Amino acid sequence: MSDEPVTELLAASRGGDRGAFERAFAAVYEELYVLARRQRARSRPGETLSTTVLVHEAFLKLCHGRAVAVQDRQHFFALAARAMRQILVDAARSRAAGKRGGGVAALELDERDLPVDAVAVEVVALDRALEKLAAIDARLASLVEARFFAGLTDAELARAFDRNERTVRRDWERARAFLLRELRGAAAD
Repeated sequence: MSDEPVTELLAASRGGDRGAFERAFAAVYEELYVLARRQRARSRPGETLSTTVLVHEAFLKLCHGRAVAVQDRQHFFALAARAMRQILVDAARSRAAGKRGGGVAALELDERDLPVDAVAVEVVALDRALEKLAAIDARLASLVEARFFAGLTDAELARAFDRNERTVRRDWERARAFLLRELRGAAAD
């Protein structure tokens, strides 16, 4: 599917067409489902949040924030990635709520992706580090959200952020280095 129909639906939504946002969501539902399935494939066994629930919860979060005008298809996916991040972090916080003490364990970041099967405490630590990154460079934080929480590939990120793949990889390395420093510092505390 091309970007134009979704972008046109989002424009109609901004113009007051109440059903346009829902039609835009329906148009990209399969893509969102694939992204959520990638996310779930990397999750821990026994995770209670299903792929369908993750996609639907992201939709509800996006609908609730309707005051935010979604500009185009890429902006929609960036917002969906942020919504998935919030949902997964909230679920991790809920799982970790019973844990006290013990500190934060080190989170190993590989060259390709952040591991989603990290324990709940590590996901919360990652969220804190990502908030710090967003305060310094919001674009890099959005890139991490889209890669980690929505599972976008380098090619998909390049399209979503209107950058070339080489720039996306370079930005990922910068973000990864920052997050590693933050997470190692949190583990040492």
